[in-house]
Amino acid sequence: MSTLNLMEQNWQENALTPDGPTCLVIRAWLEPIAGLDRFQPAGFPEIGHVIYDAPRENRLTEKICIVDSPASMANHLEAVCMDGPTGLHPNLSGLPYVRCVTDQRDSPSKNDPLNTLVCTTLTEGHRLASDYFLDGLVNLQWIGENKKIPAHRDGTLFRTRLREEFGVREVKKDKTYFIWPETWWSIYRTLFTYDPNSLVHGVMFAKEQIKISRMLTAHMEAFGAARVGRSGVKFDRLGKTTSGQPIFAVDEETAHTIVATFILDLALLRSYGRDDNGLNVGQKQLLLDLAIWKIKRLLQSPFRFRTGCQLICSGIAWCDDTDNLKGPSSPSSMPSDLSVAIETSIKACTFTDGPVNVYYPAAKLFKAVDNNEAVTPATEATHESEEENTEVD
Repeated sequence: MSTLNLMEQNWQENALTPDGPTCLVIRAWLEPIAGLDRFQPAGFPEIGHVIYDAPRENRLTEKICIVDSPASMANHLEAVCMDGPTGLHPNLSGLPYVRCVTDQRDSPSKNDPLNTLVCTTLTEGHRLASDYFLDGLVNLQWIGENKKIPAHRDGTLFRTRLREEFGVREVKKDKTYFIWPETWWSIYRTLFTYDPNSLVHGVMFAKEQIKISRMLTAHMEAFGAARVGRSGVKFDRLGKTTSGQPIFAVDEETAHTIVATFILDLALLRSYGRDDNGLNVGQKQLLLDLAIWKIKRLLQSPFRFRTGCQLICSGIAWCDDTDNLKGPSSPSSMPSDLSVAIETSIKACTFTDGPVNVYYPAAKLFKAVDNNEAVTPATEATHESEEENTEVD
């Protein structure tokens, strides 16, 4: 049996002890709602769904379909944190994250409340390392119009603030940085202060060469998969589009079992702090509780992974490295059995600032870019593409 009983209160204490398990594996069994047999996995146009032959005993193979990749599952796990397109779920009240805001109009106004939301670290693919935040401004001040410049807001680049708080050493101007080994404690603390979610799902600052691996990695696969091909057609009765009347192929899948696997790297989590350095026990417990809360919320009611893939969980099971890490083969509990007190963990960390707003001028954010013009962070923020139907992480 696992040394961690996720149904007991305070099981997190055992998970965070220095000699605790190195990893925790949670498996969830899912099935299409309404008794349907078919479901729609992730895929790309012209590529379709990924089905591979997995080796089994006696040199046999089994058809397995990748329903959702780690990047796609990260998207779903972050989506459950939102209450509508702009706010946090009530259970996460007080959890820090960063918001990119802009002007209500292209021409800035001194009286603009700057409450026009562009994106947040819970919705943007690169999380805190996205250029939407790094190229934005904090510590704003209003600069009045004069003969040389129009009226505008000025401030400190959020990237500059983070570099200072990280404590990295600049070797070549805005190009090369050196990270002292002890600097990592400051990096963990800074990331936790602004966006704990980035420490759960991982983040990479390319210029600074700072990469934090995923503490929570998830994927979903379907076993005994078989492709179901059907067709579709679009009618253009008035002939007002260029597509005409195309007939197209639609692929779905069937399978005897659909399983989502969640792997929590407890050793990585514990490495974020030691003694008085880095994160303390309460802060690490928040990251663990946030990961478990995401899993529980994703599984405890039918979830629509994409248009033709709405699944309901029929049971879960878990193990750690004291068990056979091939994982449990059948469910023994339900998602509601997972014990997590996320509100208590957030309050224990005594956050004071709440969401941090980073200002990106609308004139730059929505500047039209010529097709022949090179794209730079000032004209178009980068986007981390990973598969989902047409998915991003």
